[in-house]
Amino acid sequence: MAPPRYLAPTRSRASVPSPTPMADALRAHEGLARLGERLEASRRCLRVIAPALPGTLMAGIQAGPLDEEGWSLLVANAAIAAKLRHLLPRLEALLAQAGLPGRIRVKLAQK
Repeated sequence: MAPPRYLAPTRSRASVPSPTPMADALRAHEGLARLGERLEASRRCLRVIAPALPGTLMAGIQAGPLDEEGWSLLVANAAIAAKLRHLLPRLEALLAQAGLPGRIRVKLAQK
């Protein structure tokens, strides 16, 4: 059956390749692969210390950058930062037990 005359003829579009999944892109590029490994290591550090954090403190904390000097925790406000600074010796001991970088830096997250 032919389309009605009042409809414009359809044109076929050029084929567009499907997008590459993010995980594949990270693995394909050496620099991005290292970045992915560091991100996963940072998340692993957060999972290690999470049970030692009191109450709802975890809601205001994000895993930050992990480098040769240590690991950063990004916090939502100064009150959370102050509480975390009191807990640092315990949190660093937990990381050391897990064989992860032991020095933790507490930084306010940029808004």
